[in-house]
Amino acid sequence: MKISQVAEILEAQVLTGEDKLDLEVHSACGSDMMSDVLAYVKDQGILLSGLINVQVIRTLLMMDMNCVVFVRGKMPPAGIVDFAEENGVVVLQTELPMFESCGRLYAAGLGGSNIPAAGRAEEADGTENE
Repeated sequence: MKISQVAEILEAQVLTGEDKLDLEVHSACGSDMMSDVLAYVKDQGILLSGLINVQVIRTLLMMDMNCVVFVRGKMPPAGIVDFAEENGVVVLQTELPMFESCGRLYAAGLGGSNIPAAGRAEEADGTENE
């Protein structure tokens, strides 16, 4: 799916990266906890978050991701938008809540993490798949 399609599906405003809207994304992750993004995101994709701070952009850069969607009407301050633009990160903003945003993208065919749900539960409690 192209980032331009993500923006359309989420009725999102493009804050940076208008020249990168033709980039393809193959997965999405919705989280306000950057530690979860670091632990579970395996594919380069987009991040949906209501967390508005520079750590979101830094996490994307560490994970080689190129797009963030700020949900729930959260508007990042100019400094964060500027930092994202300087680093080639596409920033979208939508009024939609996280749950609906993720649901719309999933219904449109964008997948999530490639870790099965059972595997995630076992990782969380420290056991391994058999």
